Amino acid sequence: MKASYIEYSETNSFSPAVISYLEGNEKLKPFISEQPTLEGFSNLLQNKQVLANRSKLVSVLKSQYSSILNRIPQVQNSGNFSENESPNSSSYFEKVEENISLLEDENTFTVTTGHQLNIFTGPLYFIFKIVTAIKLASDLKNKFPDKNFVPVYWMATEDHDFAEINHTFIAGKKISWNKDAAGATGRLNTNDILNAIKEYTSVLGISENAQELSKLIETAYTEHSNLADATRYLVNNLFGQYGLIVIDADSAELKSEFVKYIEEDIIDQSSFKNITAQTEKLSEAGIETQVNPREINFFYLRDELRERIVFEGGNYQVLNTEISFSESELKAEIQNHPERFSPNVVMRPLYQEVILPNIAYIGGGAEIVYWLQLKQNFDHYQVDFPILILRNSALISTYSLDSKLRKQDLILKDIFRDEDLLEKEWVIKHSQHTLNLKDEWQELKCIFEKIKLRAHKIDVTLSPSTEAVKVRLEKAISNLEKKMIKADKRNYSDSLNQIRNIKAKLFPKGGLQERSENFGLLYVKYGQKFIETLLETFKPLDFKFTILQDDQSA
Repeated sequence: MKASYIEYSETNSFSPAVISYLEGNEKLKPFISEQPTLEGFSNLLQNKQVLANRSKLVSVLKSQYSSILNRIPQVQNSGNFSENESPNSSSYFEKVEENISLLEDENTFTVTTGHQLNIFTGPLYFIFKIVTAIKLASDLKNKFPDKNFVPVYWMATEDHDFAEINHTFIAGKKISWNKDAAGATGRLNTNDILNAIKEYTSVLGISENAQELSKLIETAYTEHSNLADATRYLVNNLFGQYGLIVIDADSAELKSEFVKYIEEDIIDQSSFKNITAQTEKLSEAGIETQVNPREINFFYLRDELRERIVFEGGNYQVLNTEISFSESELKAEIQNHPERFSPNVVMRPLYQEVILPNIAYIGGGAEIVYWLQLKQNFDHYQVDFPILILRNSALISTYSLDSKLRKQDLILKDIFRDEDLLEKEWVIKHSQHTLNLKDEWQELKCIFEKIKLRAHKIDVTLSPSTEAVKVRLEKAISNLEKKMIKADKRNYSDSLNQIRNIKAKLFPKGGLQERSENFGLLYVKYGQKFIETLLETFKPLDFKFTILQDDQSA
């Protein structure tokens, strides 16, 4: 595959706030720690204060990976593999083990991305997020060789919005896991996902790559009892060879490091005050914000239960339950059972930065914007704010679609344009007629100036009337031009239908391909080479949209 790049602003798919951030808008400086540049990382590393309990973090990760460790054969001391061992699978965990151990070193830092536990990885950008983290960690190691950088995928295991993660789209077909679900999605039992697996794998086909991916999916979801373990296994097999660490922060040990922050948010409501104040400042800077903080930004979490905590009638009430606490009872519950307190969208980032030695967070456009609301809260708690990195985005096309575009005298960059505007400009360019009436309008404007002057000499009060006639005529000319273009479109219906079909394939449901289509068929076509190509072509700090095209018709 060959890569080309365009500006994010040229995709017409990213918010003005994101474009402003990428352009280094001075107005946003108060809302970030450092610019997303190598110089910014250099500055952050010089002053980085790590709060993470490294030994506890390593212990938890080793425990979480134990199920994978037990099922992957290990390399013997001789460097040879015993009978029936897979060198590939063994090397996957070897690199992960190495990176987990490195986290105890004070010169090791993490580069983190996070996402929900979408079944079968969900949309393509799930893959893009992780690749961006791996590539950025590698780039930073090249720039700062005396330090170590470990890519981390933070599983959103405590999220409870099952409707957002229970489906994926592959070849335009929606595959759903039908289940009555409640509570944190990471704890959901996967014993009833078999029908969804069968539907998904049936789309993949019977090629060698298809069988490999089908086996991986089946093993992940049928040999692991919950969605968190299944996702860890799947992601590790796709990315473990690059040293990616998968973390599940739904952990009593890790949350014990977050106790004082939980208590202050709930009892003093400090986060609500800080984030509200920063949100107002962002609005004044012209940035439309994404999330609204609550007075209390934690849920109460038990199996099949994740409900908001609210302060009512002098007690702390868990909504939709009979559970309530006095202040002293709440403090005791936080101390004794921190795992029962689940951060919402505005407190999860703080939790992440407390338990990880993190220097960068990689997110999508909406994530970057809501992180901009959080800097003041981080400052309040004296937690370092990471550098925000927009994940790499890409459009992946086929040789066939590229050829069809070229036949219409278009390139892939053109297809990002608004469909009506693209068709209008295409017709004007290829029409046998002159559809633009600008020259004629200029002539009419000159005539009106003469009429206006003549009317003024007769009676000065006639000038506004002349101007009003001119405005009405300009509108009529514009409408006539639109009708001429619309009429001429019918002469090119075949070509325009071809353009519409290409755009529909590259932009399913009218949006970026990466926001809906699953990676499955790309893996079937390219195998692990697909991920390797992303690693070769993604440039995390260049902030360009990637276009990948087949370089032949294979």
